[in-house]
Amino acid sequence: MDWVTERRVVVRADASEVASLVAERLLSRLITRTAAGKTTHVCLTGGTVGIASLHAVNASPRRDDVDWSLVHAWWGDERFVPRAHPGRNAGQARAALLDHIALPAQNVHEMAASDDGLDLDAGAVAYERELAQFAADGADQAWPSFDVCMLGVGPDAHIASLFPDRPEIRITDRAAVPVRDSPKPPPERISLTRPVINSSVRVWLALAGPDKAAALGLALAGANYASVPAGGAKGRKRTVLFVDSAAAAGAPAELLERD
Repeated sequence: MDWVTERRVVVRADASEVASLVAERLLSRLITRTAAGKTTHVCLTGGTVGIASLHAVNASPRRDDVDWSLVHAWWGDERFVPRAHPGRNAGQARAALLDHIALPAQNVHEMAASDDGLDLDAGAVAYERELAQFAADGADQAWPSFDVCMLGVGPDAHIASLFPDRPEIRITDRAAVPVRDSPKPPPERISLTRPVINSSVRVWLALAGPDKAAALGLALAGANYASVPAGGAKGRKRTVLFVDSAAAAGAPAELLERD
């Protein structure tokens, strides 16, 4: 099957509508699964659309239809800065949603902060060990399979903290890796690796704004994942790119779903 046809590209007018749609889809998944008593692991992302999506979940009248005791929250990457730093993805997610719902503290799996007493390498190892604790029995992978893995996409087509033409994007024998000298500040980060992302049942990528149009085009063209990390992100069951009109401006019309 052609790589392009494995993906759905859903277009909304602007970033706010993209965030609302992602929130609606996420709530539907969580309500359905938790109503059936299924433990559900979700990988969260930062960025404008990622955090706006969590705000939209929090504002939804369906928010409390989720049995949050069955949900586990993880992150695709994190800035290695002090825990109280406003740039941490986890802190932003807590303010947007997690601190407002009945999500047990033990179900929130944050990556290490720089003031936790661990160095960057140890922080990545610690997250690998935490992931391994939730691997399915008999699975050949040392991490849980996320029902939904949410990813932002940078103008350079990076996902998580896997940047183009850097060694981290090629690592397949680790679950989480330290990132140094990141091309996007801050310089030190922790990131999940591509095998973990691609073991997710669903991968949802969000792109909004004209500066993301080139990244979308390259991802849809099937560019090499090492140079275009977003092009190599795919879910086992479904891969959806949620984009706004500005990001979709240059994409072939036949690939876009506007309704």
